[in-house]
Amino acid sequence: MKLNSLCSVIIIHLFVLQCLSVVCRSQDFDFFYFVQQWPGAYCDTKRSCCYPRTGKPAADFGIHGLWPNYKDGGYPSDCDPDARFDKSEISDLIPTMEKEWPTLSCPSNDGIKFWTHEWTKHGTCSESELDQRQYFEAAIALKRKANLLHALTDAGIKPNDEFYKMEEIRDAIKEGVGYTPGIECNVDQSGNSQIYQVYLCVDTSGSDFIECPLLPRARCGSSIQFPKF
Repeated sequence: MKLNSLCSVIIIHLFVLQCLSVVCRSQDFDFFYFVQQWPGAYCDTKRSCCYPRTGKPAADFGIHGLWPNYKDGGYPSDCDPDARFDKSEISDLIPTMEKEWPTLSCPSNDGIKFWTHEWTKHGTCSESELDQRQYFEAAIALKRKANLLHALTDAGIKPNDEFYKMEEIRDAIKEGVGYTPGIECNVDQSGNSQIYQVYLCVDTSGSDFIECPLLPRARCGSSIQFPKF
């Protein structure tokens, strides 16, 4: 094989590999789970919690993440090692994120580690639709669309350590948001089943809620505590 021909073959091969790499990094997915968590349940466990450096968050559901998923129950993760979290791209969003997407992990911190994890593990798998800034903007916009606490309190379900039927909680959220939620519970040190996380499904654009193709397993009791925070 002549040198020029060999070089051409090598260049084409490298180009194909590069294209495949891009495809792998921007995997297709079927929908997002938009996940919010109740801080009272997060903190009411053996591991406890730590408030952010900005102080105790408001007694409201906070964003956990926006997670690409497949209809078969699987999900992509850590799709693009080259797409590192860049704080400068969202610097103007940080005050909002501290309010809407607070961290409760210990030791007390500013949230950057939490947001970095969410972007690296989940956000990079949505790059075919959303860049880093768009990813965080989408989650914030969804949080404002789905006011879970308002939906629950409107139905008389309040964070007062009382117990409510699972069906009542699910129905109240569906009435308030318009779509059926997935509800995840934790168990506190007394063995009580508590409302912990609420899953709503979102289309691949990250803009609109949809009915979930697949709901996560509830693992909740028939009666669920809504703990104070």
